[in-house]
Amino acid sequence: MPIRLPELPADPTAPFPDPGTALAEPDGLLAMGGDLSPVRLLNAYAAGVFPWYSEGQPLLWWSPDPRTVFRTDGVRLSSRFRRSLRNSPWTVRADTAFGAVIDACASIPRRDQPGTWITPAMRAAYVHLHHLGHAHSIEVRDGGRLVGGLYGVAIGRMFFGESMFSAESGGSKVALAGLCHRLREWGWPLLDAQVGNPHLRSLGAEAWPRERFLQTLAVLVAAPGSADSWSGRFGTLPAAALA
Repeated sequence: MPIRLPELPADPTAPFPDPGTALAEPDGLLAMGGDLSPVRLLNAYAAGVFPWYSEGQPLLWWSPDPRTVFRTDGVRLSSRFRRSLRNSPWTVRADTAFGAVIDACASIPRRDQPGTWITPAMRAAYVHLHHLGHAHSIEVRDGGRLVGGLYGVAIGRMFFGESMFSAESGGSKVALAGLCHRLREWGWPLLDAQVGNPHLRSLGAEAWPRERFLQTLAVLVAAPGSADSWSGRFGTLPAAALA
């Protein structure tokens, strides 16, 4: 029988279906439809749900089980990579080039991934969230050149990673490690990485049962937070400090 997914109503403030009702195959597929308005997106992340679809597909919403997360004190960089950072000229900043980061995430080729899920509509939605102070980018630079980065959404004391890229070997690792370094300093214990893969697991990602993730998430998104630029708050972090 064909799969019949719940369809979200037009009202962007309407609640999402219970993530416990998501499909087991494909893992976590929960609902379809709706829109990518800021209210809907923020409500989705706060509920443990995120959008993920390709051009030509309907808008799909997911809440996989298990959920891939990083403890912000648990990112693993190999000893060899840390040694390579000791004399690195790279620096890590935040919110200085959101558009360039999301464009790089969409355009840089990836192994076994012929296209991108960052459609023009997705790009526009997250740029809008960035202008509202909810979406943030992390930039790794070698002088003025962007060599790596990532972007995601912050609510309360929770960061939801969306995508990362490397233009030079190790660029995304430094972006992730730099972000978690700052989040740990700020008292943010967790970073959502959504769906796992061998690369993320090699960096310390953990697979949490969805129920555990949702229980922890509810506490973190309810913590006091503010919607603003991270540029000044994040400052400049030398990549050598991650060694």
